Amino acid sequence: MGLLDWIVLGSTLFFIVAYGVWKTRGSKNVDDYVFGGHDAKWWTIGLSVMATQASAITFLSTPGQAFHDGMGFVQFYFGLPLAMIFICVVFIPIYRKLNVFTAYEMLEGRFDLKTRTLTAILFLVQRGLAAGITIFAPSIILSAVLGWDLRTLNIIIGILVIIYTVSGGTKAVSMTQKQQMFIIMVGMFFAFFFILGSLPTGVSFGEALKIAGANDKLKILDFSLDTNNRYTFWSGITGGFFLALAYFGTDQSQVQRYLSGESVRESQLGLIFNGIFKIPMQFFILLVGAMVFVFYQYNPSPLNFNPAATEAVLNSEYNEEYKSLEQGHLTLEQEKKMAQYAFSAALDLKEYNKIAQTKEDIAKINQKEKANREAARTLIAQADESVETNDKDYVFIHFILNNLPTGLIGLLLAVILSAAMSSTASELNALGTITALDLYKRNQKEEKDEKHYLRATKAFTLLWGVLAIIIACVANLFDNLIQLVNIIGSIFYGNVLGIFLMAFFFKFVKGNSVFLAAIITQIIVIIGWYMDWMSYLWLNAFGCVLVILLALLLEVFDGFLNKPPLKT
Repeated sequence: MGLLDWIVLGSTLFFIVAYGVWKTRGSKNVDDYVFGGHDAKWWTIGLSVMATQASAITFLSTPGQAFHDGMGFVQFYFGLPLAMIFICVVFIPIYRKLNVFTAYEMLEGRFDLKTRTLTAILFLVQRGLAAGITIFAPSIILSAVLGWDLRTLNIIIGILVIIYTVSGGTKAVSMTQKQQMFIIMVGMFFAFFFILGSLPTGVSFGEALKIAGANDKLKILDFSLDTNNRYTFWSGITGGFFLALAYFGTDQSQVQRYLSGESVRESQLGLIFNGIFKIPMQFFILLVGAMVFVFYQYNPSPLNFNPAATEAVLNSEYNEEYKSLEQGHLTLEQEKKMAQYAFSAALDLKEYNKIAQTKEDIAKINQKEKANREAARTLIAQADESVETNDKDYVFIHFILNNLPTGLIGLLLAVILSAAMSSTASELNALGTITALDLYKRNQKEEKDEKHYLRATKAFTLLWGVLAIIIACVANLFDNLIQLVNIIGSIFYGNVLGIFLMAFFFKFVKGNSVFLAAIITQIIVIIGWYMDWMSYLWLNAFGCVLVILLALLLEVFDGFLNKPPLKT
């Protein structure tokens, strides 16, 4: 990184924090702090909702997902627009009519205090873990690639977020997220056009797409019915729908974003905005990953993109074996480069037999390269079990640091850190609100004034910020960071969604049945995830349906036991 990169990175982060504190200082009460005065316009809501979901993990992991596995991951979001419509029609009018501070406040009026408390605790557990991961994700990768100290990075990111989130609450989060989304999209567009400009002369964008397609990177739709297949059209429409419905409809980090709107209409328009633009945004980020793949068809790439993994195996007894694999990788890269040129020439000449032949050649080389990379991962795991062998999360950051010009590197690093800050800010804001209002205030025997609860909400936000930093410092990498966040959500969200749907549509079900059903369901879902009964995305629908069926059965059983005796 050059001096210009540091200037761009430092000034961007300083502007975001300073702007957030300056524009939103002086909240007078809890309503101002939680909802920002109820004056947010639909475009602010829409951008804030998108920024909350689009963490640093999105911009680190998603391009790597496309690089290795293609663009099929976009199917994960196919159920989102349907979920947005459902929330606009059902959830938002009810929330606004009841004038609730939190999503879980409604559950006490419908069921009882223990159901509200249980649901709030489920939220705190999964969102608290996720807050730590959204800090940890960019830190672990930047530390591995740049050599920065991991814990120092965790602390710096956490403190930057805490400063403006504690200071300004929801309004600070929403105001800064507009700036962050602008920075994020500008950075990604710069990266995209730089890639296209760096391809060999004569390789146009259209031809780059054909090259990506020939390498199976543009396969988007998969209509298979295999429930163990993570990303299919059906899992996106069903499991993705339930996950989006639960996340946007019941997760306080999102509910708080759209309830800050000045009217029901503004809140609804904000979510519809998200429903319309979220899939194109994810498609574009995946397309960037596919173009990174095309770039590396003509430029050298490492056998494993995680530098810490490479260092570990080269300093082990498997050094010579790994170097042999690297030599084989270099040979395959030359073969691959020549095959891509042959494919491009066949396209230009429209020699269809030659096109088919070169595609077969490319497929064979890709299989050899995939096997070579897998052998490298096996050696790395043998050399050091603690090192992450799956390098999907390192692909894009490797491209940024090794190929982008000075200045643009700083901007893309600012993109990653801005995304981390935007998601973490929403999470801390929601965690502090839930803890203060659903647990602390609700269980206070003596009524306190507004200033007391305002201070309590800020204090709990600060506390969760510290806890998130601690979680980030002790976290470990999973298979893929973006999958880890979605797995955590899928374990809890289906159960919580089922509770809300019962509150809305099953008026005869009482609190005791729901409470017991929720506990049983959560245990079963955790066991199902641990035993790998199905792909994690299906856990959302499974948990939602299971808690509803159990609650209905318990309610019927309870009614049967308490049925008054017949009069004789």
